[in-house]
Amino acid sequence: MSGYTTKDIRNVALVGHAGSGKTSLTEALLKHAGAINNAGSVTRGTTVSDFDPLEQKHQHSLRSTVVNLDYGAKHINVIDTPGYPDFLGQTLSVLPAVETMAVVINAQHGVEMLARRLMDWASEQSLCRMIVVNKIDAEEVNLEAVFKSIQEAFGKECLAINLPSKGATEVVDCFFNPSGESDFLSVADAHTAVIDQTVEVDEELMEMYLEQGEIAPEQLHDAFEKALREGHLVPVCFVSAETGTGIKEFLDIVAKLLPNPTEGNPPALVKLNGSDEISIELKPDPDSHILAHVFKVTFDPYVGKLGIFRIYQGTVDKDSELFINDGRKAFKVGHLFALQGKKNDEIPQGIPGDICAIAKVPDVRFNGILHNFHDEDDVHLKPMNFPMPLAGLAVLAEKRGEEQKLSEALEKLSEEDPCIKIERDSAANETVLRGLGDLHLRTAIERMEELYNVSVQTKPPTVPYRETITKKAEGHHRHKKQTGGAGQFGEVYLNVEPLDRGSGFEFVNKVVGGVIPSGYIPSVEKGVRQLLGSGAIAGFPVQDIRVTVYDGKYHTVDSNEISFITAGRKAFIDAISKAKPIVLEPIVNLEITIANDHMGDITGDLSSRRGRVSNTDVVSGGMVTVKGQVPLAELSDYQSRLKSMTGGEGSFTMEISHYEQTPATIQKEMVSKYQNKESD
Repeated sequence: MSGYTTKDIRNVALVGHAGSGKTSLTEALLKHAGAINNAGSVTRGTTVSDFDPLEQKHQHSLRSTVVNLDYGAKHINVIDTPGYPDFLGQTLSVLPAVETMAVVINAQHGVEMLARRLMDWASEQSLCRMIVVNKIDAEEVNLEAVFKSIQEAFGKECLAINLPSKGATEVVDCFFNPSGESDFLSVADAHTAVIDQTVEVDEELMEMYLEQGEIAPEQLHDAFEKALREGHLVPVCFVSAETGTGIKEFLDIVAKLLPNPTEGNPPALVKLNGSDEISIELKPDPDSHILAHVFKVTFDPYVGKLGIFRIYQGTVDKDSELFINDGRKAFKVGHLFALQGKKNDEIPQGIPGDICAIAKVPDVRFNGILHNFHDEDDVHLKPMNFPMPLAGLAVLAEKRGEEQKLSEALEKLSEEDPCIKIERDSAANETVLRGLGDLHLRTAIERMEELYNVSVQTKPPTVPYRETITKKAEGHHRHKKQTGGAGQFGEVYLNVEPLDRGSGFEFVNKVVGGVIPSGYIPSVEKGVRQLLGSGAIAGFPVQDIRVTVYDGKYHTVDSNEISFITAGRKAFIDAISKAKPIVLEPIVNLEITIANDHMGDITGDLSSRRGRVSNTDVVSGGMVTVKGQVPLAELSDYQSRLKSMTGGEGSFTMEISHYEQTPATIQKEMVSKYQNKESD
């Protein structure tokens, strides 16, 4: 369809747990609207959404995919998202681009963990929500129980806007034409519940409703949309993507009731004014200056880097010259695309509410703001609360000479996924790939190997242990070396003392009388700092220590820089050996969300990992959060362990809290291992 306006656009993200049928639902919507002739199959790898070779291989979505369809006079953009928690970043990143998030629930499994998390996130972001119960005609499904569990988990504002009928082979409308019988509940009662909930947000409508006893659905559009925006109403509808039951009715709801881009709650764009942030009022006016948000970046093997963005105001066409964030050089759009899975359809322009893409713009990046006004170079989206990538693998190119190739592949992975992070641990000489879980990391490695042709070796990343001391001590070393010609001579006296945790390192010069010339003091410090990085007792960086140089000797002929570097380093080793050195281990704050039934298993497991539980809180839907502190070294396998204990329903977050002394038995083992390595 061409010639649609902003008010004709609907943007919907399909989210939910893996196996809920989001991709199959997308296929059914495309087929019913005539966008494709036949619905593809996930198992055969023929769907529009799961076009990525790895998705076809694993038979589940790994990335979000944009498709579009025309239904009647409406242009509908649908974003199909992954369902495994490991790919949550891909899901959350697209939500600022839509007005409505539709949570798809598998009728066979009911409300699952990811659905709970996404409903909470959307509520916090004031995003309109609806729930789609899929697979309603599956065997041994109790749809009434599923509906009750939805209301228990998310509240009584979740109301049926249609209901299954005739053994879930049909659905009956509970809003526009409330007639017929359903398999459970009364259609009339369901209609009344939705109307009652809707008119509560509009006093005039409520008075009219009380006086007349009925209001035509056409009069309820504005109030219905307002109830969605305020989270006062969450419509629930029923479908079977496999048989097509309820697909037309779902499209009718999207076209007639869901907010268009002039109605939904826009994301929070802000502009810097000095140190303050000022909220920007977005105007979905096609004649206004351009503001668009890049919510996804991909690397296509044929067209290269692709930036996918949502337009909030202004009109983007092939002659538009745009800036990215605070970039000073504009680029010409050249080619503008609408997306249909892997197919990029060139379009003449994009209007407010449109989801479009541009290709071959090297500077385009995730979360970037596109604009055509220099005054907008400090506009940005308020930071999104993405889960922290905690799982990690140290990666190394398998073939020598492919280090640059590996670096480029890692950079592409991190640009495509906001929850893929690349860290360089200089102390351990490691490049660490971090993600949300084992599956996330395995898929990233597989993508590098199959799509970017980079083979890597992996190992668990080194735990960032540290070394420090527990008391004051003196150190001394005389470095004297004669090799026939000019010799080497430097003598250093220093003392060390512990500092508070987190204080780092201090170097103090208290040499007087020129016993060590001032030109050699930096050499002493350099020798000390050499040991800071490599460690003194177990090979880990030294921290929270003050080193004071106070005396020494030099030789007018034989003293030089290398002499005092060596003397400083060995005097430091001597001092540390007398200062009761210890190894410190990182302690993390851990917060775990689980069903109440699993709390005993979780707390027992944490105790076995030297953890301390500090608090437990009851949250909605029979869920609890367990908070505590655990040594990071004990959590290398925690992602898979938690999945095993909770059947995949548990989630956790963690952040570094502080460092504590490692138990004596563990430290002894570390020191012994380091000494054996040094002696080899």
